[in-house]
Amino acid sequence: MSNRFEGKKAIVTGGSRGIGAAIARRLAAEGADVAITYGGNEAAANLTVAAITTAGRKGHAIQADAGNADAQTAAIGQAIDTLGGLDILVHNAGVFEMAPIDQTDNAAFERIFAVNVTGVQAGTAAAAPRISNGGRIIIIGSINAHSAIAPGLAPYGASKAAVAGLARGWARDLASRGILVNVVQPGPVDTDMNPADGAMAAQFTQMIPIGRYGRADEIASITAFLASDEASFITGTTIDVDGGLSA
Repeated sequence: MSNRFEGKKAIVTGGSRGIGAAIARRLAAEGADVAITYGGNEAAANLTVAAITTAGRKGHAIQADAGNADAQTAAIGQAIDTLGGLDILVHNAGVFEMAPIDQTDNAAFERIFAVNVTGVQAGTAAAAPRISNGGRIIIIGSINAHSAIAPGLAPYGASKAAVAGLARGWARDLASRGILVNVVQPGPVDTDMNPADGAMAAQFTQMIPIGRYGRADEIASITAFLASDEASFITGTTIDVDGGLSA
């Protein structure tokens, strides 16, 4: 691993498990101090922090409800204070639910948007005045923003389309400060939320040209690229990481 993030301060929301934990570990392995937020799994959050500190970096975990705007605002502020600054913000916290239109109730719809959209908006608004010039904001979205790969994904897909729209606007808003805003849109990735041996795995795998689920470390790799100087002319875009599913 390089030290391309030496001296950088990063926040990863939803960093206790899966993709978020992989991103936090990757940024730390390349030199960043990393604070994560988590919903309720303190043990998993502590494991991520342990991996960060084992890499020789400072690590912190902050409990916050990803669907509560006030909680996200407070958590981002606390993380920045604890780290002593902010250079990289990764919005990873999210919820995934499937239900066809005749089985989707308003409460479920509102919860999906609260976590996947409102929390992202609140966290970015809290971070924007304090993130360093030349910083990075990266949102973990989904290919469901533009592809309905299975029935029952309308609310989830709509929420991910919404944050892609936010990112395009924020890229314009923050460009004068050299802050780059992009979205990574994974296809099926082997996580607790969507395991490669889960109920839908066989159906999804058949649709993927590469013939397998993605790995969390593969999403971490593209996220680290976007956070780096190598991505200095990329902003306001979405990058699909889906094994060719969207091809």
